[in-house]
Amino acid sequence: MLRRYVFKFTKSTSRFRKPSSLLVNCGNGSHSAIANIEDEGSFSGRMRSYGTSCAKLLEDVPKDDNPVSQMLVDSFGRLHTYLRISLTERCNLRCQYCMPAEGVDLTPNPQILSQNEIVRLANLFTSSGVNKIRLTGGEPTVRKDIEDICLHLANLKGLKTLAMTTNGLTLARKLPKLKECGLTSLNISLDTLVPAKFEFMTRRKGHHKVMESINAAIDLGYDPVKVNCVVMRGFNDDEICDFVDLTREKPINIRFIEFMPFDGNVWNVKKLVPYAEMFDRVVRQFPSLSRLQDHPTETAKNFKIDGHRGAVSFITSMTEHFCSGCNRLRLLADGNLKVCLFGPSEVSLRDPLRSGADDNELREVTEAG
Repeated sequence: MLRRYVFKFTKSTSRFRKPSSLLVNCGNGSHSAIANIEDEGSFSGRMRSYGTSCAKLLEDVPKDDNPVSQMLVDSFGRLHTYLRISLTERCNLRCQYCMPAEGVDLTPNPQILSQNEIVRLANLFTSSGVNKIRLTGGEPTVRKDIEDICLHLANLKGLKTLAMTTNGLTLARKLPKLKECGLTSLNISLDTLVPAKFEFMTRRKGHHKVMESINAAIDLGYDPVKVNCVVMRGFNDDEICDFVDLTREKPINIRFIEFMPFDGNVWNVKKLVPYAEMFDRVVRQFPSLSRLQDHPTETAKNFKIDGHRGAVSFITSMTEHFCSGCNRLRLLADGNLKVCLFGPSEVSLRDPLRSGADDNELREVTEAG
């Protein structure tokens, strides 16, 4: 899951409108139009525009002791209260849809944020109004100081949720300590229930370890345990309903993700299983599937099934864009800040931080980016 090498759409069938600047003052909160994916490939799609209002998004922010800084409002009027922090570019799997078989060039360790730098920048954002942090990678659990990072982040004033997305390979043995250190929410990636397929897709063994991690999370009281599944035609689309079955007796939220372009994953529209098709397959076998009420910033379409303890979700990155409600910022492992994973714009917070910038100066860098 090396985010740095994803979404270079030079050969993709989709293109995205990118913000003209990284973070700017919304001004009077007037409506801004955000373009949906313009489909040029063979799969069904259409161009849409969504109106967002800064005033409306500000209404959605919980009233607490944390003031909301204008540095969290972008040029589309979206308020970003959710920070994703990549702890590392390294990963202990080599998933075919994530990176080429030979791997990728990694940023030298001295250029990766230290624990103290991560906590310092996280505090900058939580003191400005961010209330949710998600730890990602690469694979965050390969970082040796992951427990200490969680402990420090969990104690930041104003933070309500400390989440992590992980492949689960080494999670089971680390999770008790991580929960003790303040980790409140989990997403575990698993694309197949068949061990042989797992080894083929990830180029590594360890399917049973991921299943152990899912069960360990349930035993420790995580509810729900979110399981991320990238659906690819001809590989695991025949397992969709098998994954849904996992939600029957356990507090699992299975999240089906449309296959997206990554640099080096030989993306092909023929591998894409659109949301509409996935939904039809599920509802045919589980006719009581019904939509839940989603928060305006939710990226997933969430559903429940009568008699099931868990839930089913669809993340429609390719066929039904959700840019208008996005509230996420991304701090990369090298200290660069991104508003949009699909966009090329980045601004370094590491360099001014290491040059002695104080918090106000870092806010100015963020706003000017």
